Amino acid sequence: MAFVISTDGGVADAARRHRIYSGEVFCLPPRDSIRAFADFAWELIIAAFGDHDPATAHDEIPVEEYVRILGPLKTGFTHHLHSKELLRDVLIDLGADPTRTYFDVPKLRAVPPASYLTAGLGYNYTPHRDTWYSSPQCQNNWWAPIVGVTSESCMAFHPDYWQQPADNTSADFDAYEWNRTSRRDAATYITSDPRPHPRLSGHGPGSEIRIVGEVGSILSFSGAQLHSTVPNTTGRARFSLDFRTVDLDDLITKAGPVNIDSVSTGTSVRDYRRADSYDQLPDEVIDLYDQGGSADGVLVFDPAVLKAP
Repeated sequence: MAFVISTDGGVADAARRHRIYSGEVFCLPPRDSIRAFADFAWELIIAAFGDHDPATAHDEIPVEEYVRILGPLKTGFTHHLHSKELLRDVLIDLGADPTRTYFDVPKLRAVPPASYLTAGLGYNYTPHRDTWYSSPQCQNNWWAPIVGVTSESCMAFHPDYWQQPADNTSADFDAYEWNRTSRRDAATYITSDPRPHPRLSGHGPGSEIRIVGEVGSILSFSGAQLHSTVPNTTGRARFSLDFRTVDLDDLITKAGPVNIDSVSTGTSVRDYRRADSYDQLPDEVIDLYDQGGSADGVLVFDPAVLKAP
């Protein structure tokens, strides 16, 4: 199918989900709820970098210090109660039912120039599907710019591989082993990143489409879309936020595009929390997806391991 981008912010949530499962990507125009989320993230970023301009701090401090700033900043944003509240407000504003919609905690992304940092906390994602990371086929991805997003520092889609199998290394990815070591160790990698990120093998990603949105806008797309980080070739850092959602009924019915090439093990569904109550998914729903996975791994990542003793 042709790569379809919609800017229609009035589509009902169920219709939007159906359309992204067919390969459509929504680039929703700015809304106050999304702008409030980005503004909160920016406040935390400004506070963390102190006297340094976050956009150009990489010109002033060693990369080791930059990473020491990013660690608590990213963790603080992800697990801040207000982040969860603002995420819930965005979902309600966009028409999702907070009693049936579950979200994974939001992530703050910092992408300084590629010549400075591309590993660990500043990892540049090579072309991948989120489903290669043990995510359900009905996962909805959401991505919103904060500052510094241009055509040379944004996210790219690779539509040639929508519902076309791609050789990849997802067989090496186990969600529970990832929780046990890789998520914990991200801050230790500066010059290279040996973690088992699933990636293409033996061929390139095909064509590339870059989408640049303004602050307050948000992208909505299927976790099965092949996408990547555009290495930052500008002189300014790019900051963005993203999160993932699933609809309870979609999980139960195993909705979403067909799994054509993911062989990762374990499941990420335990990470999701109900938008209104923050409750975990029901055990019987988790059981639908808990097929395999390392017996020695960790089912749910504990952010306490990131704190200094």
